Amino acid sequence: MLAIPSKPSRRDVVKTTSVIVASSALAGVSLPNVHAGENNTIDVALIGCGGRGTGAALNALNTKQGPIRLTAMADAYQDRLSGSYSDLKKRVTEEERLQVKDENKFVGFDAYKNAMDSLKPGDVVIFATPPAFRWPFFKYAIDKKLNIFMEKPVAVDVPSGRKMLELAELSEKAGQKVGVGLMCRHCESRGEMYKKIKDGMIGDITLLRAYRMAGLTGSAFARKKPADKNELEYQIRNFHAFLWASGGAFSDFLIHNIDECCWMKDAWPVKAQGAGGRHYRGDYVDQNFDTYAVEYTFGDGTKLMLEGRTMEGAKSEFASYAHGTKGSAVISFSGHAPSRCKLYKNQEMKTENIIWKCPQKEPDPYQLEWDHLIQSIRDDKPHNEARRGTMASLVTVMGRMACHTAQEIKFEDLMKVDHAFAPDVEKMTASSPAPVLADADGKYAVPEPGRKKTREY
Repeated sequence: MLAIPSKPSRRDVVKTTSVIVASSALAGVSLPNVHAGENNTIDVALIGCGGRGTGAALNALNTKQGPIRLTAMADAYQDRLSGSYSDLKKRVTEEERLQVKDENKFVGFDAYKNAMDSLKPGDVVIFATPPAFRWPFFKYAIDKKLNIFMEKPVAVDVPSGRKMLELAELSEKAGQKVGVGLMCRHCESRGEMYKKIKDGMIGDITLLRAYRMAGLTGSAFARKKPADKNELEYQIRNFHAFLWASGGAFSDFLIHNIDECCWMKDAWPVKAQGAGGRHYRGDYVDQNFDTYAVEYTFGDGTKLMLEGRTMEGAKSEFASYAHGTKGSAVISFSGHAPSRCKLYKNQEMKTENIIWKCPQKEPDPYQLEWDHLIQSIRDDKPHNEARRGTMASLVTVMGRMACHTAQEIKFEDLMKVDHAFAPDVEKMTASSPAPVLADADGKYAVPEPGRKKTREY
């Protein structure tokens, strides 16, 4: 990263704020990291209190770049908020970092606004709800002049992706700091390997391979809704099962492998074709396929071959690889972290052929992404991952749509798709109808490859 000249301290900025505001030349300048008085504590609000949100909050509170505290929490459902707060109480060792008063625990579909309203410009809000809600939350955070961390994916369909690209531009112009939960991009080992690949250590990349093949994962396999459960609440609580809520298992689980491969290639694919299917479904009623295979093509003809599977009893593999004209690479192996990445002098990935490997002990990228975000806020250095996170989400949508329609999808054509999975998500309330409804047998619409060619269901 290029060195950026240091800016005045928070103390110095506060002292000169009145002068800046009075100056007609600088009136309206955004000061996103200024807090009242001389308090340099960063307050954080957590929106979406499931396991992912609780983990993100812990990472935020474990940063060492200065005083930080969690002051607000919000969720659509009380039990999620209460469970998350209890977990944080057990795990946060510095009591002053967990300062969520009862009046700052907000429940309901408008709770996200209440939580952000409790913050000051320059504070941080975490979005860890189902991804369908990213764009309206992001828009509100931009208006409130907050810094943002949002979990991936940030778009579940093309219309929401277009909105996110527009909002990304607004946040960039406002100087807001935005982190997106594609933590592999913050991995020091992958970063070092990327530099070596760019320097030509394995030659030009000609093929990438990625695999996430495991058993039943998350809430991707959902059984029929109990008769006494609210339809919308059932779908939100089982968000991996529904394309409108999460982009399904494909978007939520495979985006990391796709993104890290695109990073090493230093490009986004221009088209995709793929296949997939549903097997041994039993009484599962979700919208997912349980096998996916995608051939992504980059502008220079290089291929990324992606395999995804959620099936019990089948071979498991969780890794990404790169092949070059002079050698090959393990981008990740046996999970996202640690990466265990290596470079080889040829295509045989054997110990005797290793020409570089990462340290045995790797820093946690889930923590590093937070360290980098908070440091950028304190130093007022550019840090905005919204555009890149949206592109990764849209490239993932392209592969998913290729499988669900059995068509070749070009990125330029993808961006013209108008099928919005949840077109009124910003208006959603607890009493709203769910964006997809079950049939008489309690089953939901599923993709029909070759039959439905222009939309996924």
